[in-house]
Amino acid sequence: MSESVLLSVDERGVATVTLNKPEKHNAFDDVLIAELTETFKKVGSDDSIRAMILASNGKSFCAGADLNWMRRMAEYGYEENLKDANALADMLWELNFMPKPTIARVQGAAFGGAVGLIACCDVAIGSKMSKFCLSEVKLGLIPATISPYVVEAIGARIARRYFTSAEVFSARRARRIGLLSEAVTEEELDSTIDDILGNILKNGPAAVAQAKQLVFDVAHRPIDKALAEETSKRIANIRVSEEGQEGLHAFLQKRSPNWLKG
Repeated sequence: MSESVLLSVDERGVATVTLNKPEKHNAFDDVLIAELTETFKKVGSDDSIRAMILASNGKSFCAGADLNWMRRMAEYGYEENLKDANALADMLWELNFMPKPTIARVQGAAFGGAVGLIACCDVAIGSKMSKFCLSEVKLGLIPATISPYVVEAIGARIARRYFTSAEVFSARRARRIGLLSEAVTEEELDSTIDDILGNILKNGPAAVAQAKQLVFDVAHRPIDKALAEETSKRIANIRVSEEGQEGLHAFLQKRSPNWLKG
């Protein structure tokens, strides 16, 4: 991993992945995408990590595509462009389906693909001064690879507006449409994230991972007998699991569960 992506893990088991190209406003290129993919895989597979913050250094969260990368893309044929797009799709997949809670820490500009990064995180806390734009159509392009995640986050009707208008919108608007979970002052970014992490870290690690997966598996499905039976099996399984038994007995015995010790 180069200095373009930084990874640190604190004593709580919270990983921070930081985009570290402030001189280029943390803009994407193929190298950065590959590094993020590998970093997300590493975080997701590390049992000692309980949660992840996605952050960036500098004035901008991420300004979209790097200019030099765009110049190269303009010369690519279809197969090269498909390979390039698949690499971005793989990175977004790893982030979206990471079996750990993820929190985006957003400041400054978040344009183009950056909106996809934010949409892939479970929680997004943004500075009130941050700005957002799905800018692809300005270049005669479309936000195709990020679209499943962005549409899921903000809804189809709102996506139709911002995909086609390429308007710049505020953190307040991003909060109202569901892209941001909260919009706070720059000074409150870290304390707000710490409050959320404090709640996450009180919970059973396996239960947290399964609760996140539960949302993916239940969303948009009809509420029928099959779904009722499946969810009943899930709660029965976790009740008899090692962590479920520990949590239940700790509650009944009025003591802290073992994941809060040490």
